[in-house]
Amino acid sequence: MSSQDIPEENLPAEQETAHGAVSVADEKNPFADPGLPPHEHRIQDIDERAAKRSERVVAFLFTVSMLATVAFIASYVTIPHDKSIFVFPIGHLSALNFALGLTLGVALFCIGAGAVHWARTLMSDVEVADERHAIEASPEVRAKVHADFKQGAKESAIGRRKLVRNTMFGALTLVPLSGVMLLRDLGPLPGTSLRHTMWSKGKLLVNMNTDEPLRPEDVAVGSLTFAKPEGLEEKDEEFQTEIAKAALMIVRLQPDNIKDKRELEWSHEGIVAYSKICTHVGCPISLYEQQTHHVLCPCHQSTFDLSDGARVIFGPAGHALPQLRIGVNDEGYLEALGDFEEPVGPAFWERG
Repeated sequence: MSSQDIPEENLPAEQETAHGAVSVADEKNPFADPGLPPHEHRIQDIDERAAKRSERVVAFLFTVSMLATVAFIASYVTIPHDKSIFVFPIGHLSALNFALGLTLGVALFCIGAGAVHWARTLMSDVEVADERHAIEASPEVRAKVHADFKQGAKESAIGRRKLVRNTMFGALTLVPLSGVMLLRDLGPLPGTSLRHTMWSKGKLLVNMNTDEPLRPEDVAVGSLTFAKPEGLEEKDEEFQTEIAKAALMIVRLQPDNIKDKRELEWSHEGIVAYSKICTHVGCPISLYEQQTHHVLCPCHQSTFDLSDGARVIFGPAGHALPQLRIGVNDEGYLEALGDFEEPVGPAFWERG
C-alpha cells in the first residue's frame, strides 16, 4: 500500500519545518540547490494496524532480549565449567562458553534490532534541512534544540507506545546483570576445592615418568622423583587442574639427617613426599641439591630445606611446602595415608 492509495484526509499532516529553499544557478552559484525530494509516507504512517504490528515486533525483540539475559544467568550458574558439547561444524566446545556467548549475543542483538526497527518504522523519517550555525550556541539556538528534543520525543511515540517503552526498559535493565554475574567467582563459590587434592588414604604413588607405582627400593638416596596419584591420567579432562594441586616430589634421605620430628614420622625409611608446587606463586619446583637437601624454585629462587620440614630458607615464598604422609601397603608399594593437611601452593585469602 502506498500513499497514493490513501485518501488525502487520512494522510498525516506534514511537519511545519523548512525543507530548504530551491535555488537557481547563476554566475555566483553555478550549482543549483535541487532541494529535498518529496516525502513519501511509510505504511506505518498511514495505517495504524501496520504501526501496531511494528510495535509488537519491537516489543517481541526486547522481550527475547530479556529472556536471553535470564538464560545467560541461568547458564552461568547451572552449567559445569568442564562440560563440553559437539557443535557442527565447529567441533567440541565448552558448553558453558557456548551458552554464554549465544545468550549474550542474542540479548545484545535483539536490543539493537528492536531499536533499529523502532526507528525505521515508528519514529518520524521526515528529512529536515537546517542551516549551519556558529559553534557558540545563541539563546535562540538553545531554545530550538530544546524544542527539537521535545518534538523528537513526541515523534518517537515513547509516551504513547507504552508496550515498546516498557519492554525496552526491561531489556536495558536486565542486560547489565550479565556483567554482574561475571563477578560471581570473586566470592567464596570455589568452596573447599582449593583445600583438597586427589590424594587420599590408600592412593598409590605413581612415577610421573614411567607411569608405574613406586616401591621404596625404586627411590635411591639423594634422588629426586616426581609422582602423581593413582588413577590420574594425562588424557583425563581434569588432568591439568588436578596435577596442579597433587604433584609430588619424592626424596630419600638418611633418617638421621631428618631434623623435623613430624617429617620423620610421616616418612617411610627416610622417603619423604612434599608438594611440588611452590608456595610463592605456584611454579613447579624441579631443582634439588643433594648435599644440602635443598630444593629451589626456578621462577623466583625460593629455597626450601627438605631435611627440616621443607621450611623456607631463602626467597619470597611465604610458608613451607606441605608434606604428604606416606607408607607401604601389603604389596610393597608406596601409598598415601591421607590428603595434605593444609592447602598446597600459594596462600589465598580464604585460607584462614
